[in-house]
Amino acid sequence: MSFIAPPPLPDIVLDPLVRLALAEDLGRAGDLTTDATIKPGTQLTAHIRARQAGRLAGMDAARYALKLIDTGVILNEQKADGDRIGPGDTIATMQGHARSILIAERTMLNFLGRLSGIATLTSAFADKMAHTKAKIVCTRKTTPGHRAVEKRAVRCGGGTSHRYGLDDAILIKDNHIAASGSIAEALQRAHAYAGHLRMIEIEVDTLDQLAEALPHKPHAVLLDNMEPDMLREAVAMIDGQCLAEASGGITLETVAAKAETGVDYISSGALTHSASNLDLGLDIL
Repeated sequence: MSFIAPPPLPDIVLDPLVRLALAEDLGRAGDLTTDATIKPGTQLTAHIRARQAGRLAGMDAARYALKLIDTGVILNEQKADGDRIGPGDTIATMQGHARSILIAERTMLNFLGRLSGIATLTSAFADKMAHTKAKIVCTRKTTPGHRAVEKRAVRCGGGTSHRYGLDDAILIKDNHIAASGSIAEALQRAHAYAGHLRMIEIEVDTLDQLAEALPHKPHAVLLDNMEPDMLREAVAMIDGQCLAEASGGITLETVAAKAETGVDYISSGALTHSASNLDLGLDIL
């Protein structure tokens, strides 16, 4: 299936994040530099441009930031979230009040740089495993308060998402197993509790744990910190009974070999917690 970029997040989701970002920048007195140097009514044209290659994400947040500052500034978008961009590419052009553009500039670029960095790293992982059936997915290892925008950025890079939070699926990890007493007990209790639309996944570290889990029919098994040879054995044991997910220490150097084992998904917290910002800038001509 060809790549389809996700739709923008609803304003009600973006609003608290963007307002907080603008408020922490403007503080108690507003933009002192702009107030001091730019005459009211000054008009200008500015361009947001890429300074390095990558995958674009965060235009919805940047667009909303500009809207909160000044609905009169015209924003013409040349690139869309999910697009591949190269050095010098113009992403968007703004025309309107100079003071408004300069006030919004840093917040817009912060969202674009951070989220495009996540999309770019995700795209690199997805490209490495494109010859397999496996999909790259992100985790809950996100910046506090920014999960919605960061997980959308992963989708802009060609990945998808694991759970959004503790409330949308049951993922039984090693500490849950230890606290409940056993894999069997944890899975039996999970099935008794979950409704028919709730996924149940369990994390296992060994093939013996996998053998213990499978008779209790989890919907997915997270195969944690397994090397490719063990992953192949695990996939053979699962034999289509449930989804197989590899996780733990996934890097750009190892992801292809793990994807080639036949797993359905590979999850990596690095997509969100270790992505570098993509270098973007605003130029006035």
